[in-house]
Amino acid sequence: MTRGSLRVYLGAAPGVGKTYRMLDEAHRRRDRGADVVVGFVECHGRVMTEAMIDDLEVVPRARTTHRGRTFEEMDLDAVLERRPRVVLVDELAHGNAPGSRNARRWQDIEELLDAGITVLSTLNIQHLESLNDVVERVTGIRQDETVPDAWVRAAEQIELVDMTPEALRKRLAHGNVYRPERIDASLGDYFRGGNLSALRELALLWLAGRVEDELESYRSDHGVTDTWETRERVVVALTGGAEGETLLRRAARIARRGRGADLLAVHVARSDGLTGADPGLLARQRVLVEHLGGTYHQVLGEDVARALIAFARGVNATQLVLGASRRGRIARLLSPGIGAAATALSGPIDVHLVSHEQAGVRPPSGPGTTLSRRRRLVACGLALLALLLAGFGLGAPAEEAYLSSAIVLVFATVTVVALVGGMWPALLTSVSGFAVLNFFYTEPYLTFTVARMQSLLALAGFVVVAVSVSVVVDQAARRTREAAQAGAEAQILATVAGNVLRGSRPLAALMERLRETFSLASVALLQRRPGFTARPGQRRDQQGWEVVAAAGEDPPRSPTDRDTEVPVDEALTLVLRGRRPQAGDRRIIEVFAAQAAVALRQERLEREAASARPLAEADRMRTALLSAVSHDLRAPLASAKASVTSLRSREVHFSDRDRDGLLAMADESLDQLTRLVTDLLDMSRLQAGVLGVTARPLQLRESVFSALDQIDGSGADRVRVLVPEELPDAVADPGLLDRVLVNVVGNALRFSPGDRPPTVSASWTGDRIEVLVADHGPGVAEEDREGMFVPFQRLGDTDNHSGLGLGLALSQGLAEAMGGSLEADATPGGGLTMRLTLRVPESGRGPDGLGDRG
Repeated sequence: MTRGSLRVYLGAAPGVGKTYRMLDEAHRRRDRGADVVVGFVECHGRVMTEAMIDDLEVVPRARTTHRGRTFEEMDLDAVLERRPRVVLVDELAHGNAPGSRNARRWQDIEELLDAGITVLSTLNIQHLESLNDVVERVTGIRQDETVPDAWVRAAEQIELVDMTPEALRKRLAHGNVYRPERIDASLGDYFRGGNLSALRELALLWLAGRVEDELESYRSDHGVTDTWETRERVVVALTGGAEGETLLRRAARIARRGRGADLLAVHVARSDGLTGADPGLLARQRVLVEHLGGTYHQVLGEDVARALIAFARGVNATQLVLGASRRGRIARLLSPGIGAAATALSGPIDVHLVSHEQAGVRPPSGPGTTLSRRRRLVACGLALLALLLAGFGLGAPAEEAYLSSAIVLVFATVTVVALVGGMWPALLTSVSGFAVLNFFYTEPYLTFTVARMQSLLALAGFVVVAVSVSVVVDQAARRTREAAQAGAEAQILATVAGNVLRGSRPLAALMERLRETFSLASVALLQRRPGFTARPGQRRDQQGWEVVAAAGEDPPRSPTDRDTEVPVDEALTLVLRGRRPQAGDRRIIEVFAAQAAVALRQERLEREAASARPLAEADRMRTALLSAVSHDLRAPLASAKASVTSLRSREVHFSDRDRDGLLAMADESLDQLTRLVTDLLDMSRLQAGVLGVTARPLQLRESVFSALDQIDGSGADRVRVLVPEELPDAVADPGLLDRVLVNVVGNALRFSPGDRPPTVSASWTGDRIEVLVADHGPGVAEEDREGMFVPFQRLGDTDNHSGLGLGLALSQGLAEAMGGSLEADATPGGGLTMRLTLRVPESGRGPDGLGDRG
């Protein structure tokens, strides 16, 4: 069976015309002969929308009853049985009524699609799962009904139904969106101009991302490699040299000229891993890329120019930024260079060749290529001994019979010298060997004159071969040293990235790893104090430095108090004490310095997030409080106001019974209001840490019965109390303990069936008393128990007349304020058990601090 297709009409907010556009498409398809029915369309009283449905076939809705309320939902079975070609299903993120086959309407649509039915549906941007939190921050309203982005992106067609904020607000003011009584509140709340502009931009950006995915998929499926300039993407090539920062900043300025342009930095590494790049500079440049809002990439390739162009085409880049060549004039004459080669291959990609201070300056040699002076001297000594042996040790001079032996000896000497001292001593040995062979073993002997052309050609061939051997051996030795150095660097960097940064304190671990790796006495990351301005002529040690991280004993306190300094940026510097690292080691230390800057930023972000968390929680509490006050405090206020107003009325004469009933209603409403306000005030005191607690020893059994007397209704006499009289005293505040017990036992009574009443029991272990309030009701799933103690949560209970949802949150806070705890657990056999733990006075503990179980 062919799966049906899904078409989604996406809007930034209610009222932009999604449903009308969907109905218009339904009429167009019906007029073309398609079998179209309405599965579920919500008109919200809009006359024009209702008129569009009149001449369409409508599948009758299913009715569901839940908690005395009747809900109308789409009759999924009826639509499947009708089996139309096209069905209209409005509001795909809608949550179905309890008892429906699927929890969400988009799951109903999934069944319709599987049945081969084409579905037209609508969606507002605030219902997308990935944007739910963003919309909440913009509008202050959290949407509980969401749909996964991936499911929506899989739709065959997504059409944006767009409208300017001004036009939408006019539609709302004219009564074309909501009923008249909701217009003023909507205009001043959700439909503010700023909110609508932000929602519109979210919708446009989300849809643009989906369109970009489709474009990339099309290019991949059709093998398109040419650049399509649908969006500016600037690629900057990094060589690992000092000019990288200049190129990055220039590329960032180019990207900023086109709003929304992407910045991508790429480094081409050789496939053998011997890049010749400075890993320290690359690490610092990677940090700079992230600061500039770009991304860093690394690719492998022997031909740098082709690898750059291939990467640029792969990401559909429009511009490529390269640095001017650092090679000398002779090298540029022999080869055009990366810039010229990339320009020749670029095609429609614009290539920017940026000049910099390092242009024309030969890059420094790679790691491990510089040999010590001692090794060169040793190599020259070996060459001298071998040449003396060739001249005087093989036999009597002036004997041509020994020429072949001398040539073999000189070749071996050139090879050994190249391995020990490098290319230049080997070249010197080759020229000296030519002179020795000419002087001692070619006629006329003991002169530098060559009598025969054959001898001259043989000696010339010897020089060419010897020079070639010296160059090849030197390159092989260099590559071996580079490979060993690169392997050691890679191992250190892998350790830094894999082990250190996974710790809870990455910066401190990074400093300690740096000290251990290079056997340093101490290391310190110094930062110039914020707001400090250096005066002219002021020494660096007087320029207001502070230690932000250190390892080892007596760490440096200023940049001058060190053996080595590695600057990170204008405000940060890494200072080492103990020994001076070698030139190759400094490259790795620069990587540590760059990683230290990243780790420092990470720790600061974590601290800022931790400090902002209470503010966010307070803001969430305030938002929830306003929402709760608007619902839960209004009812008792309205009841009390109605009772008092009725009693004061002179137009109606009430009997004594009616008057007593109204007074009782007012009294009950005011009592309920007092409890709610008291809970709110106590919760705010708990949040601020200023709740007064007077804890003293008290009899727990008496407190339990006192709490039962305070429970509203007649169910308190059903509670089974199993608290032993010999139980020791508990340390608690009598008033606060009563409130905790009243709330917990009241909840247990509310959810317990009539034939299985709740139980209150207590036991004593060590310095703690546990009070268990167990019910045999429906219980709470383990994953939801933690959410029970969140303020303003009722775990899906839609009864808004039972309080603010503060009971358990407040009870847990009160228990903790008394030095105890309140936790939830499952009751054996089904139900929920609340475990209240309280302290025992010091005098009430058993021998060695252990009590007897009651």
